[in-house]
Amino acid sequence: MLYEVEGDILLSRAQVIGHGVSANDPMNQGLSKILHENFPSMHKEFHHWCHQHHPKPGQVWLWQGLAETKIAHLIIKDGGYTHQPEITKTSSSHIKHALHALKKLAVKEKFSSIALPRLGTGIGGIDWAEVLPIIQYELSDLAIPVYVYSHYKPQKRAIEPR
Repeated sequence: MLYEVEGDILLSRAQVIGHGVSANDPMNQGLSKILHENFPSMHKEFHHWCHQHHPKPGQVWLWQGLAETKIAHLIIKDGGYTHQPEITKTSSSHIKHALHALKKLAVKEKFSSIALPRLGTGIGGIDWAEVLPIIQYELSDLAIPVYVYSHYKPQKRAIEPR
């Protein structure tokens, strides 16, 4: 069940918030930066996982904080293994594979709901008109609510149907 909503994803009541990253992402821009600031241990644990597993685009890593908060890191960009910052465009193929991995994880872990931003459309440089159909194709048949935050409205809680 896919719902397009508008509001602030950080105010979502979804069990899992997803966001797009590269391996070893510095998390210094966009939603990643805000998540890094709110959950500093998440950032440290993500880098530890990356150094151990050397993830490739299309993979997902799930972090759970002390509270109920769960963050799904969708690896949708190349790079992350050099000392130089790499600016790479997000690939629709990487998004497709990461969403497929998220779907498998959602079923395995019995997620009750997921919230997603406009994956890859900021720093990743991909067009939203290309991303939304991929999200619809990969996640619309899940038996849980998937809230796609297609319009950002700061400090506004979205109406999330159950």
